[in-house]
Amino acid sequence: MRRLIPILALSVLAACGQRPAQGAATNGQPPAPEETRPPNAKGQHPAFPGQTRAPALTTATRFQVTTVARGLDHPWSLVFLPDGRMLVSERVGRLRLARPGGALSPPLGGLPKVATGQQAGLFGLALDPGFGTNRLVYFAYEEPRAGGRSGLSVARGKLGGTAAAPALQAVQVIFRAEPAMASKANLGGRIVFGPDGTLFVGVGDHFVPQGQADAQKLDNDLGKVVRIDRDGSAPKDNPFVGKAGARPEIWSIGHRNIESAAINPWTHQLWTVEHGPRGGDEINIPRAGKNYGWPVISYGEDYSGEAVGAGITAKPGLEQPVYYWDPVIAPSGMLFYDGPVAEWKGNLFIAGMIAQGVVRLVLDGDKVVGEERLLTDLKKRVRDVRQGPDGLIYVVTERANGTIYKLVPKA
Repeated sequence: MRRLIPILALSVLAACGQRPAQGAATNGQPPAPEETRPPNAKGQHPAFPGQTRAPALTTATRFQVTTVARGLDHPWSLVFLPDGRMLVSERVGRLRLARPGGALSPPLGGLPKVATGQQAGLFGLALDPGFGTNRLVYFAYEEPRAGGRSGLSVARGKLGGTAAAPALQAVQVIFRAEPAMASKANLGGRIVFGPDGTLFVGVGDHFVPQGQADAQKLDNDLGKVVRIDRDGSAPKDNPFVGKAGARPEIWSIGHRNIESAAINPWTHQLWTVEHGPRGGDEINIPRAGKNYGWPVISYGEDYSGEAVGAGITAKPGLEQPVYYWDPVIAPSGMLFYDGPVAEWKGNLFIAGMIAQGVVRLVLDGDKVVGEERLLTDLKKRVRDVRQGPDGLIYVVTERANGTIYKLVPKA
């Protein structure tokens, strides 16, 4: 069992040894993986070496975990403003500003009505690439629709108001995922701007049979990555523009529920992590027009214990994940670290809700070569992880008393 370090006065000292990394063997034996529990899905095998259960690592970087802000209600996403403040979405349908010292603003005015309940609410945030001049904030949320249904939508508004009464002004909905469904689960909701200024949106399958089947069809947005311009229109170079019966905003298909997305700053490619059922959380690098398999192939099993579909993990024409977990970590926000901690540079950090911590992955190109679980001592569901303007890692835990933490390396 890995050693746990007690939390003292809201700070914790990271483990300091270094276990064998990057596939190195010990005494002729394969390196021990980070994940040692038995998988849920029986009889499945990875498509290539290193696709799952990467060697366990322990960071040599010593750090403290300090509290930045607390008292948030199910926080979901965090972005940093140029002035150092943080804009935080709360799933209950609110936006709050948090100062570096921890003071929280009143909820921002001007937001549209948000559908809540189960997994529904206010989700991902992104600042317009021209935020310094236009002050535009983009947000994804579950929007109430006709007939008791709801659907994922993206809106934008100008950050304004006063310190005592901050608000989003001139809010407009720029994209509505179709069709709306009478389900409030597997909604997706993570958004991220690509290097060309287009916006990627992860749309879930709504956790219903129709949505699962729709993930393989081009006439709807469910189970997709969509790519839109800043006004919500479909870029002309999207892969299905002009294809009969296809929605032009679609970028890739065959996804289940994307709640993690980030742009690799070195390759400029979109990376996502999506929730599997029981097993089968997977990292993908969604490319234009590609099919990522759900629900035809999966490295997990249904919650009933039965196989997903035909129970297969590979099929010609369907893309394999870069990496997968079984059992799951329940991934949410993620970042590619590009800060001052040399050991972590180029690592991928993923918020884990069931993992109750942050998953650190060491990469060799697009291949995962090492895995570590950080902050498990907190015993809290982690919803987002971001790099601040100071180069430090900020971690957001959810639930009713959500907290923002900061990882401060020790000299």
